[in-house]
Amino acid sequence: MSRHVTALYDTRAEADAARQRLSSTVELDRVRIIDKDNGGSGSGSSGSGLNSLYMPNEDRQAYGEGIRRGGFLLCAEVETGEDADKIVRLLEESSSVDLEERQNSWRSEGWSPHAAMGQGASKGASMSASSITQAQGNLVSEERIPIVEEELRVGKREVERGGARVRTYVREVPVQEQVTLREEHVSVERRPVEGGTAQSPAMSGNPEDLLQEREIEMRETAEEAVVQKVANVTEEVVVRKTAEERVEQISDTVRHTEVDVQDGTTGTAGGSDRSAFGSFGSGEQGTGVGAEPSQFERDKSR
Repeated sequence: MSRHVTALYDTRAEADAARQRLSSTVELDRVRIIDKDNGGSGSGSSGSGLNSLYMPNEDRQAYGEGIRRGGFLLCAEVETGEDADKIVRLLEESSSVDLEERQNSWRSEGWSPHAAMGQGASKGASMSASSITQAQGNLVSEERIPIVEEELRVGKREVERGGARVRTYVREVPVQEQVTLREEHVSVERRPVEGGTAQSPAMSGNPEDLLQEREIEMRETAEEAVVQKVANVTEEVVVRKTAEERVEQISDTVRHTEVDVQDGTTGTAGGSDRSAFGSFGSGEQGTGVGAEPSQFERDKSR
């Protein structure tokens, strides 16, 4: 079940700002703004937009007059279980119109909600003021009982049902590999020569050749390990979300007002007493209310 929270604003910008403030609490598709162009009221009567809202007639006429004067009505549909007080508090903190104060200002200008209600009544369902006076005669008292019928409206909202969270992280793992390395060494050795004669071919020959300056250079080389890392993709993790639609049967109950009308006539010997409802309960088949079953009787027959 749902209810409506309403607030009136003087400008469209103020209404849009209040609608945006409600985005943290209410889905924006359940918040609408009614003005003269999209179902508001004219001349104090309720338009199609206001007629879809369940509210007292006095509030409906006041909001209708505000829209007729160029105002904007923000209407938020609050589902059962949502924080309606928070929504009301957010609207009160915005630049919404003080409806009671605004109605007092309109009344000082001659506006009357009862007159507006009379102007907004449909021709097929209402009577003129002179017709009412003729039908009622000298009116002593009158009471009105509203006939109410609830309507079931089913909406949708998104809720979290779970999911999956995938997190990647890097971990170091020690590894060992073997490599053969080659290393050279240079040694210098000085040793005596027996007999004063060089034994090597380089030292044999002309003695003059032995008395020369010489320089020999021999370099050492060694291998060392070189480490290089290559990243190879071995597998992948795919996170995928799919959607499907299903039809859910919603079962609930709605209420409506039923009227039980009882004739208060007390019979007498002369049979001259008549019902307070005219021919409604007398069974006469003449003109007037008793000519056909009333809406109350049709409701009871259902």
